[in-house]
Amino acid sequence: MTVEFFREEPTARTSWRLAVLMGANVRTYKFALGEALLGAAAQGHGDILLKDLAGPYAMSLVEHLAQAPQASPRVTAAGADFLAVAREEAAESVQLGGPTEKLLAAAMKSMPAMVMRKFHHLRGDGEVPHRFYEVTGTAREVVVRVTPSLREVALSEQRPSLLAELAARWSIVEMSFAAGVGRSLVEEGVAVDLETLRITDQVRRRPVAGVTEAVIGFQHGRCVICGDPLIPGVDEIAVDHVFPYSFRRLMPVVDLDAIWNLAPAHRPCNARKSNRPPTPVQLTRLAMRNEAIMRSPHPLKRTLQLTLKRHGFRGGWWDFIQGVRDQLG
Repeated sequence: MTVEFFREEPTARTSWRLAVLMGANVRTYKFALGEALLGAAAQGHGDILLKDLAGPYAMSLVEHLAQAPQASPRVTAAGADFLAVAREEAAESVQLGGPTEKLLAAAMKSMPAMVMRKFHHLRGDGEVPHRFYEVTGTAREVVVRVTPSLREVALSEQRPSLLAELAARWSIVEMSFAAGVGRSLVEEGVAVDLETLRITDQVRRRPVAGVTEAVIGFQHGRCVICGDPLIPGVDEIAVDHVFPYSFRRLMPVVDLDAIWNLAPAHRPCNARKSNRPPTPVQLTRLAMRNEAIMRSPHPLKRTLQLTLKRHGFRGGWWDFIQGVRDQLG
């Protein structure tokens, strides 16, 4: 499915989304690195000293550590583990407004050995088709060379969306690491607060991420209705019930307010569609989006799995969506 996802739109942006949205996560290092890379490349940097990348990387993790766990409960942090050092140095780093010497040194030591080796990796599927950096230089002074692919991503019109997707994914993975939440996610998945259009965990009932930010990357940042790009801050964006909410009286057993049926769209497209049933093209986009989510680890995937299971579907989203469509006659 990762191959199919790339084939739909074979660009550097899609490779970036594969790395951020579909890679395995036992720690959140990849998200901190992605954020730092986008920031550096957007400023026009070609060659970046590792220490200049390590600073924002370390501080992002310090900020997130104050809010949520940054590693799976299955990971045991030894004293020399970067997260252990980050916890120790967090208060002083926040006070300084930048990493302490000890934290910066720990980041510079761990990054090339761990996250920078794995950023391009996919679970069981090799690597993403584009590379976003090369590590060069010497042992004394490591240099991170920005590739044209990263520059293309960082300067693209979808950069705001890519940053929002990364932040949402980071929050969702943090939720899966939280004590007491993991079992609930396995048994129940996530819920959607329709008033705020935010995803919530079903144990703490806390908002985790916006629906748009959480799923838009799986539909290539495009409107589910017209297929054109959605640009946050430029376009007005709505969350479309692909099968309209008003249809619930015709199909009371199917939850039309769940993630599987919610997809970002241009607000004008959403208004024009109104309560009309989805077109075959829109259903295809929804099925492909949901199949892409199924290749992503952690809560969103589990939520969609549970939807299929509750309705007795052992096939994929094509069959399920066609079954729902058939109920309309």
